[in-house]
Amino acid sequence: DAVGDAPVAVLALNSPAAADAMIAGHKRGSPTVQLSFRGSAGELVDMVETAGADALLFDDANADTAVDVIDGADLSVGFHAGSADVDHPDVVSYEEARDAAASTLPEHLPRDGKTNVFYTSGTTSAPKAVAFDGEQMWTGAYQGVMEHGIDQTDLAVVTTPWYHMVTSDAWLYPHWLAGATTLLHESFDPEEVLEFVDEEGATGLLAVPTQLSLLNDVQASEGGAYDTSSLSYIRTGGSIVTEELIERTTEHLSEQLYNTYGMTEGGPNFTFAHPSVQDDHPGTIGKESFSWELRVVETAPVTEHPDPEAEVDPGEQGEIIARGPGVPDGYIDNPEAEEKTFFEGWLRTRDVAEVDEDGFLYITDRVDNMFISGGENIYPAEVERAIDGHPAVAETLVFGRDDEEWGNKVTAIVVAEGDVDAEELDAFCRKHDSLANYKRPREYVIREEPLPRTDTGTVQRQQAIDEHFE
Repeated sequence: DAVGDAPVAVLALNSPAAADAMIAGHKRGSPTVQLSFRGSAGELVDMVETAGADALLFDDANADTAVDVIDGADLSVGFHAGSADVDHPDVVSYEEARDAAASTLPEHLPRDGKTNVFYTSGTTSAPKAVAFDGEQMWTGAYQGVMEHGIDQTDLAVVTTPWYHMVTSDAWLYPHWLAGATTLLHESFDPEEVLEFVDEEGATGLLAVPTQLSLLNDVQASEGGAYDTSSLSYIRTGGSIVTEELIERTTEHLSEQLYNTYGMTEGGPNFTFAHPSVQDDHPGTIGKESFSWELRVVETAPVTEHPDPEAEVDPGEQGEIIARGPGVPDGYIDNPEAEEKTFFEGWLRTRDVAEVDEDGFLYITDRVDNMFISGGENIYPAEVERAIDGHPAVAETLVFGRDDEEWGNKVTAIVVAEGDVDAEELDAFCRKHDSLANYKRPREYVIREEPLPRTDTGTVQRQQAIDEHFE
């Protein structure tokens, strides 16, 4: 009653309260606005106002920030789920409000409408808000059930933040739909996750590549001390999954690793690769999933729409575009970005992929990352993979730096895990069989700190570049 039909924003760690809010949003036909608990108060105020929320549900871990958001966005009420002392005139107990609510739905509910508002990761721009309705969300849930064969006997560990699309529509919703059990992990800790799997006999695990790598490290260092034989499906995605990660996960955790690919605007995922295809197609993101039509077409500048009929041949690279029942209407209050991403029923991904002879896809880069150096197109990921092959290199970021001679000079930021210098890296690239000379970096920055990433594992490219070139 306190918020009527207005959207309700949620600022909380993985918890039953966050799950309650999502289910309530479907019954109310009014969105759950899914906020990142890593955002600053100012960013969160902007998100709340963009979505039109009039209430905020929050937990103890986010109480201080929540009070600032309530005041900054002039919200009508804050629902506090927890036991901390929060002194604010507009904050009420979530548990008390929930317990006082009617046990049956009013006659006008449930109703159709937008049910979830997600925000893009914002690695190259401010996060964009995108709303989904219940039919789109449950279409994604059906897809997840079919991909993994989920049923009511499954128990899935939830390690990634609930507010991301992949956690919500590719993981929580499919398990709820199937009547399975979800074990909510508040904050990722690899030892705790492995203990959960071992002690509870978990059958499913969602982890982005950076998390998988840490889980493998712990299991390897402990000599396989944790029993992970119960895992019948591990889902990953969010960044490129290397052959090495697949091999290590198969060795230390489970052979049942599903590689997936998607984006916030596309619901749970566009593609998935069943574990059985990795032997013959290592590193593939698979083929289109059940509710999607994908095409790989000739790339176009970000200011133009690609031609859906200009599909590339096997062995060539192009941009992935997608269409299907899960495509949302567009962004909330961002017509300029909407015009660039949504066109003629298609959703533009800006991801560059290669298609092999059997129709399997391999992500190679981003259209946004491509630059021209000396008149040639440079896809950074190709150069990054070459440099990453050096034994003293942990990870690499390649970009084009303004240059009078080249237009853009190929530049590499290298995270070293051993002694290496620019001269040695240049010699390594000159000898590399598959790296053309014009793609070779002309400038290197070597650092020890890992590259900054979002909590889904995506490298924050501009932040890393700004740390060295302002």
